[in-house]
Amino acid sequence: MIEKEQKNNLDHLSTEQAYALDMCESGENIFLTGGAGSGKSYVVREFMKNKDDKQMPILASTGAAAVLLGGRTFHSFFGLGIMEGGAQATLQRILQNKATLKRIKKVEGVVIDEISMIPGEALMVAELISQQARESTLPWGGMRIIAVGDFGQLPPVTRFGQKRDWCFLNEVWKKTDFQTCELKLNQRIQNNEFLNVLDDIREGQLTERAREFLQDRTKVHDEEHPGTRLFPRREQSETYNQKKLAEINEDELLVDSIYLGDQKYIDILAKSAPVPMQLKLKVGCQLMFLKNDMQKRWVNGTRGTLVGFEADHIIVRKNGGREVKVEKISFSLLDADANVKASVIQFPVNLAYATTIHKSQGATLDELWCDLGALWEPGHAYVALSRLRDPSGLHIVRWSPKSFIIDPEVKKFYSQIKL
Repeated sequence: MIEKEQKNNLDHLSTEQAYALDMCESGENIFLTGGAGSGKSYVVREFMKNKDDKQMPILASTGAAAVLLGGRTFHSFFGLGIMEGGAQATLQRILQNKATLKRIKKVEGVVIDEISMIPGEALMVAELISQQARESTLPWGGMRIIAVGDFGQLPPVTRFGQKRDWCFLNEVWKKTDFQTCELKLNQRIQNNEFLNVLDDIREGQLTERAREFLQDRTKVHDEEHPGTRLFPRREQSETYNQKKLAEINEDELLVDSIYLGDQKYIDILAKSAPVPMQLKLKVGCQLMFLKNDMQKRWVNGTRGTLVGFEADHIIVRKNGGREVKVEKISFSLLDADANVKASVIQFPVNLAYATTIHKSQGATLDELWCDLGALWEPGHAYVALSRLRDPSGLHIVRWSPKSFIIDPEVKKFYSQIKL
């Protein structure tokens, strides 16, 4: 009976997703990769369903991602902090921290989400610490590593003028002996022309078909069009959201975010939480959901219109869908040992007129306006374009070949994987 139940639960996986899940269950160190929309996160959720997150924690690359995941950051789990003084000083400091060593020793392994944003130096120090903590010369002291992500998307934070510290360039990547599983079937997009263009852009090839595709969708900005605007900078998206809200002739509803916990951690959470300190809404305003709903009424990126509100909930009419009652939820900041140190309680929505390319990662959109004229990071343009289900919803204000950047090291890395 149990075996039949497990089989039924796996019927919704594609063939390659089922294979990826088998690899994750194999006991090997796995690098799970694939383009945007290929279902990496879905495979990880299936893998974690029957796992104890104390034995196999999911570690996020950034504080903002950790809050959305309800998990811990890579840096906090391994005690890295901001790595002040460099790799050697960080290593020596952590080796004096018995709590960190004990934490690393007792886990079976870790899942590292968005591995592309983890610097090589940080990965190297974490591996050395793991060997010391677990008193073993095996890679990572015998701890299992499942690394998930796409190096064709967002890169590690790098100081201006320095070479990008991709973790696959560090010796620890080879030492870890990852078995690579690449998901190639896009679960989000069905349009073959769009898929081919996205593949070109992810691989750093601004082909003739990609140029024609971009040019055909370039148009003068229509202020009245309801699609989400993607901006490279946060202040641009915030300004645009407040401008559009001010155009609605309705009373403003102000909903303060409620913070609980130690002030030190509240200050950190305030910078990482996906919700603002104060949510400003009006009946008729466009909203975007920020997190997948446990009851599957919406997903991260679902849009809708605010149609009503009560003291403890708001009512949102989903675009092309039904009205749903939305209650406040808690976003939590965990310490390295998975203890909740601070929480913020707020509706899981924000104004949908605009968001940043970084914050859009993981979201699925139906309509999108974007300015691809002056991007500066590898993967920026690819992340923006790959949010869409269908190219009919794409509207480009302008674009420049200089915005379509791929680091040559990333291109080389993926070409070697294919070989």
